[in-house]
Amino acid sequence: MVLDLRFRPAAATGLSRLSAADIAAYNRDGFVQPFDIFTRPEIARIRAYFDRLMAGLGDAGAYGINCYQARMAGIWDIATDNRILDHVADIIGHDIICWASAILSKKPHDPKEVPWHQDASFWSLSPARTVTVWLAIDDADAENSAMRFIPGSHDKGALETTDTGGTAVFHKGIADADRLGKPFTNTLKAGQISLHADMLVHGSEANGSDRRRCGLTLRYCPPEVRITDPDWARGVEAIICRGRDPSGHWRHHPRPDNDDITKTQSPHVVGNN
Repeated sequence: MVLDLRFRPAAATGLSRLSAADIAAYNRDGFVQPFDIFTRPEIARIRAYFDRLMAGLGDAGAYGINCYQARMAGIWDIATDNRILDHVADIIGHDIICWASAILSKKPHDPKEVPWHQDASFWSLSPARTVTVWLAIDDADAENSAMRFIPGSHDKGALETTDTGGTAVFHKGIADADRLGKPFTNTLKAGQISLHADMLVHGSEANGSDRRRCGLTLRYCPPEVRITDPDWARGVEAIICRGRDPSGHWRHHPRPDNDDITKTQSPHVVGNN
């Protein structure tokens, strides 16, 4: 099946949290940021919670914890927080599906790079309508390997990739990404979010600093999006965060009782940033 990877601009109508200028920036650049979501005490509690989850998985959780949004009560609560959903709704509409999440942690002096890539090229979803929320758990800046975007690269369709090799997280990356423009560093304070389109070219460098960089990605789409591969679908545990899915394509997972990560496992692995 040929995936529809075309970008559809967001409409600047009925806005709740974003301004018309924010929507214009998202449509033009493929991302918009920063937005304050969690207070200092709230993000400190979330950080301690994530530290506990990663410690519970030992070496397996050192770099990332993928797709536990329907298996861990604490992650479910963040994914369904109305302060986040209000921002997402201004881009994709009132009906909101969260189909994936990932805690991504780069330790101090972590040599791994995330090469330039387009998220939707890894997924079996069509049309390309996912918006990713990146929640900073730690302060993120150029020094500790904040994510980088290439503005305006989200509406170019699927771009050619090449082998990366070395210490890169992915074995393929966008070929000659420098031709696409000057990168933007997604600097965020802990508790802030950015939002970016699923075809935006982005990546991150090695963390050469003495500071960790941890974030949570949340993948949201409207219910019109379809999973195109039945095998891939078996690993997706979606939450209908707001509104409804009249088609019934997305099976809703209610808030889990469990918050002990050693009593469950991740159903699916969906990318790194």
